Amino acid sequence: MTQHVSPPRDGTGKTAPVAQPPSWRGVLARADVRTLSLLGVLAALILIGGITKPDEFLDTRNLQLVLTQASVIGVVTVGMTFVITSGGIDLSVGAIVALASVWATTVATQEYGFAGILFTAVLVGVGCGLVNGLLIAYGAMVPFIATLAMLASARGLALQITDGRTQIVTISSVLDLGERDAYVLGVPPLVMVFAVVTIIGWLVLNRTTFGRRTVAVGGNAEAARLAGIDVRRQRLYLYLLSGLCCGIAAFLLIILSGSGQNTNGNLYELDAIAAAIIGGTLLTGGRGTITGSVLGVLIFTTITNIFALNNLQSDVQQIAKGAIIVAAVLVQRRTASTT
Repeated sequence: MTQHVSPPRDGTGKTAPVAQPPSWRGVLARADVRTLSLLGVLAALILIGGITKPDEFLDTRNLQLVLTQASVIGVVTVGMTFVITSGGIDLSVGAIVALASVWATTVATQEYGFAGILFTAVLVGVGCGLVNGLLIAYGAMVPFIATLAMLASARGLALQITDGRTQIVTISSVLDLGERDAYVLGVPPLVMVFAVVTIIGWLVLNRTTFGRRTVAVGGNAEAARLAGIDVRRQRLYLYLLSGLCCGIAAFLLIILSGSGQNTNGNLYELDAIAAAIIGGTLLTGGRGTITGSVLGVLIFTTITNIFALNNLQSDVQQIAKGAIIVAAVLVQRRTASTT
């Protein structure tokens, strides 16, 4: 005898809808359209570079150069992405990179060799991040003002340390990392460091409690506090993280340039913020994407390289970057208004 099974009913006595497996259209609809768009833009830029300067742009050495240059600002951008996701901002990253690079390349520091330079660069970056974090989290200062003050102070201290002169690195173990002999399967060491920082940043933001707390603080700080999150401590950690990334970037820049200068990191704060924004990180906080930020860095670095190969003026390059930033912000606002 066949047993009849009645359909499930909801609380009102009506037949409950039966869940249907997701269709392929639904899967595609949930795809990250922004990431695909950024990949499309990057592919278009590579195509333009290949058409305008095929021999120079597509040369292996040039592509390695693009990735190497992207690595320094890319590490800074990873830290900036966390800060912006939390609803903050850090205008001092470029100045911190400069200060860390000159402090790590003084004669006294270089006496301690490779480890001394690396340790000093990271320590200075974390120290500056600690000051920013304390002022913002526990001093109740607006992030814009606190980091602007750090920008001025760090630049001034870097100028005082160098007295306006370039500090040449004499440690061969540091300089050798920038040579082609140090490449692993054609990949420069700086690019490998950038890749490791990116992977760790992605995992922390998307797969850890720290990342979820960062998003919660950026989305609604008061609701995060009521949910039991120590908002002030979380903000302190985020600026420490930003400072750490600046210290690592300073060491990479020392390898790349073989020197420390008070002009290092000029406009890094604007490039990092712009890369994060066009990558999909909300300037108002509550949403961040490491993948998008990295693609943003690659897009800006590729634009710079194409302009340089075609002997175009830097002012036109800055105008193009500005237009991209405006377009990205307008897209963000449009997306926010429709959700």
